[in-house]
Order: sequence, then structure tokens, then C-alpha cells
Amino acid sequence: MSIIVKDVTKIYGKQKALNKVTFEIKTGEIVGFIGPNGAGKSTMMKIITGFIPQTSGDVSVNGHDVVEQSMLVRKNIGYLPENNPLYLDMYVKEYLEYVAGLYNLKKVSSHIKEMLERTGLVKEQNKKIGALSKGFKQRVGLAQAMIHNPNVLILDEPTSGLDPNQIVEIRNLISEVGKEKTVMLSTHIMQEVEAICQRIIIINKGNIVANDYTQNIHTQTNINTQTIVVEFNKTVKAKQLEAIKGIVKVINIKENNWLLQSNFDDDIRANIFDFAVKNKMVVLSMQKKEKSLEDIFQELTK
Repeated sequence: MSIIVKDVTKIYGKQKALNKVTFEIKTGEIVGFIGPNGAGKSTMMKIITGFIPQTSGDVSVNGHDVVEQSMLVRKNIGYLPENNPLYLDMYVKEYLEYVAGLYNLKKVSSHIKEMLERTGLVKEQNKKIGALSKGFKQRVGLAQAMIHNPNVLILDEPTSGLDPNQIVEIRNLISEVGKEKTVMLSTHIMQEVEAICQRIIIINKGNIVANDYTQNIHTQTNINTQTIVVEFNKTVKAKQLEAIKGIVKVINIKENNWLLQSNFDDDIRANIFDFAVKNKMVVLSMQKKEKSLEDIFQELTK
């Protein structure tokens, strides 16, 4: 295992930020670590990277304890914090030379050349960091996180504030890096998690509420809701639809298009057809909407 977290608790004064958190991340996995603001994501990442100590519990990275073997852990980790602290008055290449020096790397020029190419910064290497766009600053942050060729990457909101094109570029870069490294990724963009993460860990109020492979995460919720999108050939009132057995929520999308939600375990589409027949209406279309990761996230973290 690249990362092992066991019964980790973190207390700030009287506030418990993490409550006996336990999970493992295998070598070579890209894992999405998601949760609402204040759920404990950044705190957990700072503990794993050795920036702050846990109150209790154990954390190891590649077999090294984050407290007792902090320097070995830092050699094995590349970290991109949420706020991406950079020296804005330094040139891109100059900054990477500085970071390489901190790690006492040999063949510095070859390391820098590789990072410039991998992160798409070749044309920007002689520019001041402060003059770069947000997207290129994030690339510089990724370059500094990877320059010492770590086995584990911890990325906290790597696409925050980027435009759609920049998000795709950074997402593709993370996917490429994830083929050879272990990546722990925190983000609020659910599509990003589904697109590049093999496994998802959801944290809420300091507790792990879901931990499974992306394709299985839908089974983590205990709430058996169904959502049906239906179109009738005639106008119908919301109160009529609310009277259908099993319907708990009715939303008008447009004209005769409706979104109907049920908490029934049984399929309610037959009830909707019966309703249409009794009211001499025709169902023009009906689709059972599968739960999205966003739906699951909301159900587990409300």
C-alpha cells in the first residue's frame, strides 16, 4: 500500500476535524477524496504530507511513518496545496531550479527539461510566474510537485479557478501521471472524479461515509430513490401527479415534461402508465434517471 491511514483523529481546540479516519490507497491508484467544505479533506492531506501532526492514530506512506520518518515521507510525496503558494517574482525555470536544489537533485537540467515538457511549460519557462495565467500557475505547481519523481502525488483542488479548457488539460495531465504514480485527488468537480478516479472516498464532518470503486459507489447510499423523467401528450397538474402511488416529489421541467421522484423500492413506471390510461393521456416518453455521483454525494453529506 502507498498510503495507510488508521484511526486518525485531529482535534483543533474543542473542534474535532477528523474522527478515527481509516482508509488505504494502493500503489498506482488514482483516488478521489471528496467532501463538503470543512469536512476534513485538507486536514487529512496535510497530515499525510507531514505538514501537521494528527492528534491520534497512525499514517504511513510507502511504509514510512509520517511523524517518526517525516523526511523520508516528504521525499516520496509530491504535494500541490489548494492555494498553490509560488514565488511570483521568480521565473518559471529559475523556480524549478530552486525546488530541485531543495531536494538535492542531481542532473538538475534534465529534471527541469522533463517537467517543462510534461506540464507544457516549455514556452513559458523564461516568464515570471506572476505574469502567468491561473492555468499555467497550476502547471508550475504540478511541476514542482513532480520534479523529484515522487511515488505519491497529493493534489488539493488542482483545477480550482480554471476555465473549461484548462481543466481538461490539467485533468489529462493527472490521468497520464496516474499511470505510473499513486494519486490522491481532492476536488469539488464530480465529473472530474468520475472521469479520472478509479476509487472514491467521501468524507463528511470528519468521518468516512463512503469508500469504494467508482463503478460501485452508487451502492453506498441507503436511500432507495427513483427519478423518472416523463412527457405526456396533454397538460397535467402537479397535484394529479402527486397522487400517484409512490411519488414523493414532482418538478415541472417544461410544458408537459415532468420529473417524478419516488422512495419506493419497486419500479413506479407501471403506476405512471396506469395514471395516464385512467386520465386518457399518452406517455410520449419516459426514462428512469440513474443516480449521478452528485446525487450520491448530496445524499451522504446532507
